[in-house]
Amino acid sequence: MPVPVNRTRYDSVDPVVLDVRVVCGTGGGPDKTILNSPRFLEPMKYRNLCAYLHPPDDPGFESLLMRADVWKAPVVSIPDRGPLDWRVVKRLLEVCRRERVTIWHGHDYKSNAIGVILQKLWPMKLVTTVHGWVKRTYKTPFYYAIDRASLKHYEAVLCVSDDLLTSCLKSGVRPERCCLIQNAIDIQQYSRTLNRAEAKACFGVPESRAVIGAMGRLSEEKGFDRLIVAFERLLFLGVDVELWIIGEGDQYQRLLSLARAKGCEDRVRLLGYQSQTIPLYEAMDVFVLSSLREGLPNVVLEAMAMEVPVVCTRVAGLPRLIQDGTNGILVQPDSISEITEALALLFNDLRLRTRLASAGRATIVASHSFQARMRNVSAVYDRLLGRESSESFANRED
Repeated sequence: MPVPVNRTRYDSVDPVVLDVRVVCGTGGGPDKTILNSPRFLEPMKYRNLCAYLHPPDDPGFESLLMRADVWKAPVVSIPDRGPLDWRVVKRLLEVCRRERVTIWHGHDYKSNAIGVILQKLWPMKLVTTVHGWVKRTYKTPFYYAIDRASLKHYEAVLCVSDDLLTSCLKSGVRPERCCLIQNAIDIQQYSRTLNRAEAKACFGVPESRAVIGAMGRLSEEKGFDRLIVAFERLLFLGVDVELWIIGEGDQYQRLLSLARAKGCEDRVRLLGYQSQTIPLYEAMDVFVLSSLREGLPNVVLEAMAMEVPVVCTRVAGLPRLIQDGTNGILVQPDSISEITEALALLFNDLRLRTRLASAGRATIVASHSFQARMRNVSAVYDRLLGRESSESFANRED
């Protein structure tokens, strides 16, 4: 059954945006964007609902609902038994009619395909955000094909990184329908309240010991195995450090076995899913993104906002975000030696770590605030609806 929607917070004449995404488990980076959107769109005079297609009785979905409650995001639950469960189409059509949806905002191949179908049955504008394909399986080429075919029918295609924008244009999306709107975060939420020593004490870590943090789905494309090898080399160099990897996924046992094989399992913490990540960021001395493929990951934006110096692979939108040596350090994907060298450099230079941490926060405040992002998104909605700009409403919250 759909989760009840609170209508009392909105004017009934406001256009209704339905964000739609397929999710399994506790979700990922895109869900931070989706669940944060309603409260930022409200001052811009849009009513925003978040519809999730998820496996029935998935225990991870309860964690997502808890986050939605904290962020006051109205969620519609759509049980989904797999790619061929087209009953979800009927349920989503009922949602569109009941809520009088004005804009359908898809976030993956299935929601994009369903949007094309439902537009023939319910009049609404089609918008999608392309977050990027990262986890590759034997089904990926099929999903790519569905997505490419669907995107050509969308009136606005929002891309979170330059490479995704280029990819969409190459796949046949008309240039006037494509735009770059990068990921962003709530800079008030991601703001440091404890110093590192205080935060480390909360986790039983000695003040003198450094903490390397990493976060994301435990899957092959995240490169956590390379990070563990680089970490073991750092220990060999004599650095007093431990590694925290936050996330869940099918690579858990493989990563645990690798840490044991390298003899560093006592210094590698596989922390699983964590609903509260800000205390973890506060304890980190360095954050590493070792991914082989990405869009523009929220975790890097969060680490930078929390004044944690970052080491990131040169993938997708990261070279646009990170100026090497100025607000972070860039390394080549799949290069264990470059990750090791970057970490060794940082742990030998406190002044560099401090400078990168300060510059990282400044970058996020200046260019990646969630409020600014949602103004850009609402401007796209306004254009599609031929609506007077809602910027004046947003400015009330500045």
